[in-house]
Amino acid sequence: MLAHGQPLFVHEVIDARPIGRFQYLAIGLCILVAVLDGFDTQTIGMLAPSIGASLGVPVKAFGPVFGAGLVGMLLGAVVLGPLADRYGRKTMIVLSCVLFGSLSLATAYAQSLEQLLVLRLLTGIGLGGALPNAIALASEYAPRRHARSTVTTLMCGMPLGAVLGGAVCALMLPRLGWQAVFVVGGVLPLAVALLIALTMPESARFLIARGQDMARLAAIMRRIAPDLRGDESYRAADGAAAGVPIRLLFTEGRAAGTILLWIPYFLNLVALYFIVSWMPAVLIGAHHPASVGIAAITAFSIGGVLGSLMQGALMNRFGARPVLLCELLAYAALALVLATWPHDYAVVIAASLAIGVTVQGAQAGLNALAAEIYPTRMRATGIGCAVGIGRIGSISGPALGGVLLGWNWSAGDIFMAGIVPALAAAIAVAVNRAPR
Repeated sequence: MLAHGQPLFVHEVIDARPIGRFQYLAIGLCILVAVLDGFDTQTIGMLAPSIGASLGVPVKAFGPVFGAGLVGMLLGAVVLGPLADRYGRKTMIVLSCVLFGSLSLATAYAQSLEQLLVLRLLTGIGLGGALPNAIALASEYAPRRHARSTVTTLMCGMPLGAVLGGAVCALMLPRLGWQAVFVVGGVLPLAVALLIALTMPESARFLIARGQDMARLAAIMRRIAPDLRGDESYRAADGAAAGVPIRLLFTEGRAAGTILLWIPYFLNLVALYFIVSWMPAVLIGAHHPASVGIAAITAFSIGGVLGSLMQGALMNRFGARPVLLCELLAYAALALVLATWPHDYAVVIAASLAIGVTVQGAQAGLNALAAEIYPTRMRATGIGCAVGIGRIGSISGPALGGVLLGWNWSAGDIFMAGIVPALAAAIAVAVNRAPR
């Protein structure tokens, strides 16, 4: 029994207890945010042909629209992520959901390609701010022994959202048109924002690190640990930083770890978004029917859910670096398989499923790693900047695919090129001594 008034570390209270219903609520809402991210990312590509037909614009002109959304995500990640270390994770998640929800609703009324481009840019800013803060908050409410599994489970929300987006498009597009899908994509985030505002707690670790609202903190801690008396005081394991501490990612011995985290973050998302954007087109070029491309992307998304769900347990069992290294090398081998047998239907579907497991599992692992290598006072900044660097990769992947297709590369050559980012990312993971 602690002496009266003895200060406690917030993280020790959380780590000493199982995950309770209160924490499951917070983590579950963060997973919903990831689902919304995946929903939006998937639907814009599916709706492009219908939007183009409605506005009288060829589909090939939608490249800047896709790019604008990804640029917005980059801006949101590097701006709204760090602001959460000043104003709170919950505050920024609510703001982000309101932003991209309302702009998705506005997109349903777009009358030109130019309007669509601006709306996608602004929608992307909201999306970019939501995910890093959801990762930070979920990781801070999970006991340390469950942190990796919590973050990687959260990341399976993105491929689940992609599957949901595909289902909504299939159901609503033929009957109600592309505008109805954007209405759904706007109403859902606004509803989730309201739910978060009413029920989600602010991060207890953030409150103590910033020294804010101790009564609010005590109420949160009692819900996590009902056995506490209620008169405890709390302290942070690390001090609060003034301002938005982006520079601190490169001080106190963190520079090498930050850079070597960013490299695989960037390169893995180059591969991931290249696959999502261009797999159907590449397979059509290999004389497969369009249905094979859809089946391959579906298999890739299912593999992503499986990989994300398994990632935390694998990292806890074998260590972060060995698991990430094996996944990146496995992706390189699978790219070689696709390059060798691009015309074989069974090989394409099986390899797409396995690549989904490795590439999206590795991405979930990198998110978990970003959440644990930075202290509380800069966690949202660290995750936000890593996600921002990854967004650059997500922009580069589709652009690279367009260049390779413009050069009339064969399907085998394009799949072979996918080996390069995988091997470079593997080298960065192998050199980085921070992950364990």
